Amino acid sequence: MTKIAETTSITFLLIFLLIVIITGGCADQETDNIHADVQPNIVLIFLDDAGFADFRPFAETRYPTPSVSRLAEEGRSFYNFYVPQAICSASRAALLTGTYPERNNLFGAHGPRERGLDPGFVTMGEMLQNAGYRTASYGKWHIGDHPETRPPERGFDESSGIMYSNDMWADHPVNPEYWSQWPLQYWENGEVTIDSVTAADQTNFTTWFTEDSVDFINRNSDNPFFLYLPHPMPHVPLFVSEKFEGASGTGLYGDVIMELDWSVGEIMTALEENGVRNQTIVIFTSDNGPWLVYGNHSGQTPYREGKSTSFDGGIRSPLIISWPGQIEPNTVSHSMFFSIDFLPTIAELTGAVLPDYEIDGKNVWNLISGGQDTESPHKYYSITRAEEFQGVMSGDGKWKLMLPHEYVNPVTGGKDGNPGENQHSFIDTTLFDMVHDPHEKMNVIDQYPEIAEELLRYTREHEEKFFNE
Repeated sequence: MTKIAETTSITFLLIFLLIVIITGGCADQETDNIHADVQPNIVLIFLDDAGFADFRPFAETRYPTPSVSRLAEEGRSFYNFYVPQAICSASRAALLTGTYPERNNLFGAHGPRERGLDPGFVTMGEMLQNAGYRTASYGKWHIGDHPETRPPERGFDESSGIMYSNDMWADHPVNPEYWSQWPLQYWENGEVTIDSVTAADQTNFTTWFTEDSVDFINRNSDNPFFLYLPHPMPHVPLFVSEKFEGASGTGLYGDVIMELDWSVGEIMTALEENGVRNQTIVIFTSDNGPWLVYGNHSGQTPYREGKSTSFDGGIRSPLIISWPGQIEPNTVSHSMFFSIDFLPTIAELTGAVLPDYEIDGKNVWNLISGGQDTESPHKYYSITRAEEFQGVMSGDGKWKLMLPHEYVNPVTGGKDGNPGENQHSFIDTTLFDMVHDPHEKMNVIDQYPEIAEELLRYTREHEEKFFNE
């Protein structure tokens, strides 16, 4: 071989090795680096009163939910995800601000024309808007019904929907005279477009919000976007469009769930057709558990009690998170975290700046992604009902301490949109082993006094900080 040929061969070899190193490094970066140059899109689908067992893969339902099942196959299903308070406004404010209800002072479910969340608390919309995102909210807002607390002033470039629950209207089966004081209005981008929503309008809710969401994705695929879709369904009163009426064969509730599943499919298709599926984090969950007193118009949960209680039937929600290339597909996680953790986690993933005051959530990306460090950054989580501190869970999800309080549970189930009857029950200081007793049947406080004492120490500190001012 001549010297020229030898030199040429060495040169080609060096170039080849350099290409391998560069392309190999880029491949690793595409799958492993969460601080990519391109900010991920966020799609957050937040149902209202959906039960843990309303969708596959969380239960074998009597009706098909293929879109949610596919989302689970493309991502990770979480079986120990919680909200800090099992009712509409409190749950939404906690999700969007990363703070407990006792910090942001939004408890329960506010009524029409109430101010709601203090504008001093930054929402996820505002945080991502400040990071250069286009933002939209379509559905049930329910964290403020004053000009300064509606979506356009809380970080959302586009919005449509209702400002509070769809049952707060003249057709409410309980005390309709009271609710008839305020017509249920439909808003679009800060303006009322339907002054008094009718039943016919409500049959279109899931379709309208889905169409708005798809349109938003189509128009914003070239820049990072945050789509917040808080569906009003399956909160009572239940309504479904003609295309899904009778589709489930199990009654109206099943029809509603099938239409919500269709909505998920439409959004996933829009992401794919716009070529942004791989750079989009899709989150699917519910604000709390089912409203059991409505019987055949409520969802299903395998856990104790339901909405408005601090038992797991109220505060444990189904959760699926999908992000191709970053979250291993078709996997399951039993790691525990709360909805307050989404804001700081999303801030980390997008490069957004957190508010400059103390928030309660923590970055739990390692728990979500299944990373090597899977220890919870929380020692404890608090649980409230209205303005009452009712319980605490250890950060690893193994223990739950209930403080003495009253709660309501149904004596009779309702039928076809009319509620049954509730009774008032009482629980004393109780320790549950959530690993061996996830249905909260046995008080083990006498067997584990040291665990109970540790959790009681936290409750005293927490009560002094938030409830004894």
